[in-house]
Amino acid sequence: MNRRRFLKQSAGILGSSALFAPSARVVGANDRVRVGLVGCGVRGRYLAKLLAGLSGAQLVALCDVYDSQVDEAASTLAPQAERCRDFRQVLDRKDVDAVLVATPDHWHAIPTVMACQAGKDVYVEKPLAHNVREGRAMVEAARRYNRVVQAGTQHRSAPHYREVQEIVQSGRLGEVRYVRVWNFNNMYPNGIGRPPDSPAPSGLDWDLYLGPAPKVPFNRARFLGTFRWFWDYAGGWITDFGTHRLDTVQQIMGVEAPQSVVATGGRYSLKDAGEMPDLLQVTYEYPGFVLGYETCNLNSHGLGGRTPGMAYYRARTEFDRPHGEAFYGTNGALFCDRIGYEIYPELELGNPGGSPSSRRYRMERKTMVGRDTTDLHLQNFLDCVRSRKPPAADVEIGHRSTTVPHLGNIAYKSGRRLFWDAAKEDFIDAPDASRLLGRPGRKPWDLI
Repeated sequence: MNRRRFLKQSAGILGSSALFAPSARVVGANDRVRVGLVGCGVRGRYLAKLLAGLSGAQLVALCDVYDSQVDEAASTLAPQAERCRDFRQVLDRKDVDAVLVATPDHWHAIPTVMACQAGKDVYVEKPLAHNVREGRAMVEAARRYNRVVQAGTQHRSAPHYREVQEIVQSGRLGEVRYVRVWNFNNMYPNGIGRPPDSPAPSGLDWDLYLGPAPKVPFNRARFLGTFRWFWDYAGGWITDFGTHRLDTVQQIMGVEAPQSVVATGGRYSLKDAGEMPDLLQVTYEYPGFVLGYETCNLNSHGLGGRTPGMAYYRARTEFDRPHGEAFYGTNGALFCDRIGYEIYPELELGNPGGSPSSRRYRMERKTMVGRDTTDLHLQNFLDCVRSRKPPAADVEIGHRSTTVPHLGNIAYKSGRRLFWDAAKEDFIDAPDASRLLGRPGRKPWDLI
C-alpha cells in the first residue's frame, strides 16, 4: 500500500476532522466501553448479544447497508442505539470508543483502517482481510494510530487450545512433523443454488454493499449467507472456517508463516452459482513440519477417531467430524477442535499389543471438553481497550494467520508450488502470483 496515497484519499472520504483530530478518549478501568456495530447480520448480532452480557460495554450505534438487518438488531439488542447505513456515521460519533466489524470479508479492511484514523479501537471478524495487502494496511493503521485491534479468531482465547499448545511445545507429544486441518460439509448436489439476477430488495444499498468489489447486478447468491462462494467478496471455506484452524496451528506450533505452498482441487460436482472449489487440498511447508489442509464440500465425515459423548463442532450425525486439527507426534496423535481435544497414544516399540491390560503406550489417552470462547475473546478485547495492552489475537497475529489461507488460494489459482518470503510478504520469483496479493478497488473505495 502507498500510505501517502491512502491517507490523501481516505481524508477526502472520511473527512479531515476525523483523520487529523481523532475522537479517542481515555477509557478508565470502570468506564463503559461504548461500541458501534458495523455489520448487523447473524454473526454481528451474535457478537453484540455476547457483548451485552459482559460488564462495562454499551452498544450505541448499529450500521448495515440493509435496513432490515439494522431493524432486527435494534429490536433484539439495542432499541435506543442510532441506526445508519454508512459506517462513516458511526466513526463520526464522538461517543463511540470501539467498533465491531462483522461485515462480509471485502468490507473488513476499510472500516478498520478508518476507525483507527478516527481514534476508535476495533474488533474485526475473521478472516482479517479480503487479501494480503489489505491485512498489512490494517496492521499499519493500528500501529500508526496506536489502536487496539483484535482479530475475531477466538481460538486464541480458549483454555483448551492453550493446553494443546503446552502439550505440543513441551515435547510430550513427541516430534510433530505432520499436522492436518480439515473443513468438510456435504453440499451435494445443489450447493448454494443458481438464482437469477433480480432487483435488489427494498432497503438495501447494493452499491454500498459492493463497495470496493466490482459492480455487478444484484444476485441473491452473492448476498447474505452465501457471499463467501465468490472471489469478489471472500476466499471460500479456507478463509472462512480454515482461518480459525490455520491460526490455531501457528499458535500451537509456534510459527508465523510457511516457506512454500502448493494446492490442487476444483469444482467437480456442485452445479451451483459459486466460484470456489468444492474440493481443495493445500500443502504448506514450515520449518520442521508439513501442514495439510483440506476443504471438501461433497462429504461431511472429515476425520475418524470419535469419543462417545463428545459433541463435535457442527457435527450433524453421530458419524461425522467435519472440522478440526490433528497433530501427529511420535508419542501420539492429538485431535482437537472448538469443543475440546483428544489424545490417542502410540504403542511402545516392541509391545505389539495383545490384551488391553498388557499394552504399554508412550503417553496417556486423554479427553478434554472445551467450548466456544467468543465471549472470552470479546472480554479480552474490552480489557485491552481499557489497559492498552495487546489483545490475544492482535492485528499482526490476525494478519499473519489470515495470510496462510490466502496463500493457499493463490497457489490454487497459480497451479504450481510457490515459495514465500515472509519478511517481504511476497512470493519469490513469481510475479503472476504476487499480483494476486491485492487488488485495485472500485472507485471511490480504491484506498488500499
